[in-house]
Amino acid sequence: MKLTQDGEILAENKILILYLLSKLDTPITNDGLFRLVLSVMDMNYFYFQQFLLDLLENKYILCFKQEDKSVYQITQRGKEILDLTLNILPGIIKLKADLSFENELKESMEEESITAEFTPMSENDYTVTCKINENHNCIFEVRVFAGSREEAKKIVDNWKENAYRIYPEILNSLCHDES
Repeated sequence: MKLTQDGEILAENKILILYLLSKLDTPITNDGLFRLVLSVMDMNYFYFQQFLLDLLENKYILCFKQEDKSVYQITQRGKEILDLTLNILPGIIKLKADLSFENELKESMEEESITAEFTPMSENDYTVTCKINENHNCIFEVRVFAGSREEAKKIVDNWKENAYRIYPEILNSLCHDES
């Protein structure tokens, strides 16, 4: 797909983005939205970014920071434009979007809900931040020290794989009354 392709193809792609955003109850990250779009049609990442930029410039979508992440949401103006142009989007694409929407959204939200990253403080000192997010709000965060890059990576990987088990244990320990 070339950006110089006929206007109808370009409009379809932008309408698809608006259509998917209109189905969301909460804002979504760039990666999450791109994953949703890819579940419906093959789209080049750079074209996707250009479409987002165009939609932002026309104030059809809004981008803002939430928990240190940029998230997107459709505006009232975007909803109005979508209502006027939805018939441009082929029925097969709408059907595919509707069918894949729930699975992709659930998977995207799960991936974004448990995060971990490490930041080097010096050559052998790392700070590891592990988080659990719900509806783009941080509900749990812990920062720990790691003495090597390997240890930091191991903590990150362990958190991502076992947060569902580790989080309740930490919460239980914090709430447990020793007296």
